[in-house]
Amino acid sequence: MILLGVNIDHAATLRQARYKPAGAAMGGNIEPDPVALAALCEKAGADGITVHLREDRRHIHELDVRRLAESKGTRLNLEMACTPAMIEFALRLKPHSVCLVPESREEITTEGGLDIVKNREKVARVTDAMNAAGIKTSLFIDPDADQIELSAKLKAPWIELHTGAYANAYHGAGRAAEFARLVAGAKQAHAAGLVVNAGHGINYVNIAEVRTIPHLHELNIGHSIMSRALFTGIEEAVREMKRLMNP
Repeated sequence: MILLGVNIDHAATLRQARYKPAGAAMGGNIEPDPVALAALCEKAGADGITVHLREDRRHIHELDVRRLAESKGTRLNLEMACTPAMIEFALRLKPHSVCLVPESREEITTEGGLDIVKNREKVARVTDAMNAAGIKTSLFIDPDADQIELSAKLKAPWIELHTGAYANAYHGAGRAAEFARLVAGAKQAHAAGLVVNAGHGINYVNIAEVRTIPHLHELNIGHSIMSRALFTGIEEAVREMKRLMNP
């Protein structure tokens, strides 16, 4: 069985579109509540909840993350930048896992994998701190041989292969080559003893091919599930993705 982590950031994006000036994340008329949505996702079969606490707090807030961590039954995966402030926050929070991602104020969503070769010292500092605290660390990287090799050397137990380039090429000539990169990366990572996760741009169409990537442990999917939920409701959106992942 491939596990499903549901990224609920865009529930908070919708909340912030109306209530950002209120300066609060919950209470009164403020909606939707990402924590309530997370509970429905789990009820429908989600194996974990993923959130990205960004520096500019454009969607998820600290209060959301703390409430999720306190929710029984929630296996929380915290996406975070490699900054001292986020290290401190994660060590206080103690989520089940963290995923180290690149972060740019200009981007709408995370585009491209974290270059751990270029940022080796920063990544090593976070990975060592999380390992010491018993928090699983995943590195969100492109399916590049050097990135995968260094991930194993840094003793990060998990990687998350960035599937965005494949998703963008899905309806074009580059699809086969991008999928081959993912397959090769997954095989290399597995041989190096890494747990293989994947995410970004996975939807209800390309999942039929994505699920055949070897050695997959978990997929983290957000935008497509949130979009489908507008038509079917969140529980059916999660159940349908789980069925397609594990037919």
